Amino acid sequence: MKIGVIGGSGYVGGELLRLLLRHPNAEISSVTSKKYSGEFLHRVHANLRGATEMKFMDHDVEKVASTSELVFTSVPHGMSMKVIPRLLSGGIKVIDMAADFRLKDPKDYLTWYGKEHPFPDLLGKSVYGVPELYRDEIRKASLVSAPGCMAVTSILALSPLVKNKVIDNKRIIVDAKIGSSGAGVNPTASTHHAERSGVVRPYKPVGHRHTGEIEQELSRLQGEKVTVSMSPHAVNIVRGILCTSHVFPTNSISVPEMWKIYRGFYKDEPFIRYVRDHHGLYRYPDPKIVIGSNYCDIGFEIDERGGRIVIMSAIDNLMKGAAGSGIQAFNTMLRVDERTGLEAIGLHPA
Repeated sequence: MKIGVIGGSGYVGGELLRLLLRHPNAEISSVTSKKYSGEFLHRVHANLRGATEMKFMDHDVEKVASTSELVFTSVPHGMSMKVIPRLLSGGIKVIDMAADFRLKDPKDYLTWYGKEHPFPDLLGKSVYGVPELYRDEIRKASLVSAPGCMAVTSILALSPLVKNKVIDNKRIIVDAKIGSSGAGVNPTASTHHAERSGVVRPYKPVGHRHTGEIEQELSRLQGEKVTVSMSPHAVNIVRGILCTSHVFPTNSISVPEMWKIYRGFYKDEPFIRYVRDHHGLYRYPDPKIVIGSNYCDIGFEIDERGGRIVIMSAIDNLMKGAAGSGIQAFNTMLRVDERTGLEAIGLHPA
């Protein structure tokens, strides 16, 4: 399939290119960047040197559409909605890496993004890009919206418990820690190395926009409103997310019951791994072990004294949290093995 990438100069765009260049079912037809138009891809993404001699072109949506069957949009939030309707009207399938079509209720964009959505009719046509939850819908979709990185880390960890209705759906607390690449490629005062290095910095203790995605998806699984409280922290790593979720069971639950719930929900899922070991250094999920892979590692412990369950989940934010999810959705749309182009095992040490 001929693939266009609109917005290929950021970290997510670069990761998409790295994966697509070695994907047996993809041929990159065009890559755009306003800032780097005319430059070789490897001038921006040095890891691609020797892998391609392609150059960036300007954001010419019609030109991209004329040479593509499917387009990945990897532009800042708020920009995707300006180009995606034009692509869809031309019969081009789209996988969007931004947040512009993740939420289904137009009112939620006012709540979480502070503005009205200009294309509310498209929100109902967009499919949330988590194959573990929406595989059949993704296969038939023209527009797939890849999930937010902290959102998908939390959703995958919590979905089995919510679906099985074994926890209090009004008390779900997510503590998220994310690496610096999650802030994007453009530096700011808070991402400058001198300020970022060595920190564990809470930066949106309440009201983070990914909360809207988590609540939306868990509420759809539960069949009634689920309330989530999420607090993210910037930490001193480049890639990776660790979400520690605290939930409260409605009745006592045992370890074998927990295993039955998770293994039943994620039966045969290629990118879900369970990490709960009694020996070794990495007894629980750790983002260090998934770097470069599309895995989501999930583990848990039961706190009988405190009456809670602690669920830990770890991903690479640029893979399962972004480009990897996009490629997995692409494979699902093509009806090929979802592992195609995503077979890499995590790097260690990293």
